[in-house]
Amino acid sequence: MDNPPWQQESVIKQSQLILNSFEVWSKHDLFNKPGLLDIKKGLLNIKNSPQNVAQQLFEAPFIVVSHGTESNPILNYGNQKALDIWELSWQNFTKTPSRDTAEAIEQVERDRLLAETSKQGFCEFSVIRITSTGKRFKINQGVVWNLINEQQVYQGQAAVYSDFYFL
Repeated sequence: MDNPPWQQESVIKQSQLILNSFEVWSKHDLFNKPGLLDIKKGLLNIKNSPQNVAQQLFEAPFIVVSHGTESNPILNYGNQKALDIWELSWQNFTKTPSRDTAEAIEQVERDRLLAETSKQGFCEFSVIRITSTGKRFKINQGVVWNLINEQQVYQGQAAVYSDFYFL
């Protein structure tokens, strides 16, 4: 049996990038973002090992996804909630072009949102997305942000949300 994704070195690093970048743009810890969840402060112990933090993000009770910097960005992270919503395995999720998460009619809005985020670093959104099997769902109060490494080099974008429902 394969190890869970959060045990892979590349996923541990991506988890750190997601969390660190979120804090840079929002000035909040992702696990304690106001309005995202009603959970007790301190769920994420920053003294935990990077692997433990990666596990906590992967098992978080909200959806987290990210894509890379390709001209047609490919999803490179999705926590368990994201895999469940999109009805994909880790292997298939991380081969999926980000644009395939939106219906054709939603592509213009998706492109606008990602371009705005590229300029501003951080945006809130409410959009309709589609699962791998064609189920439509509405996301409310999502957040998308630029991923930047310690040298401030752009590494892609990530999104988080917990408020969604199937249409």
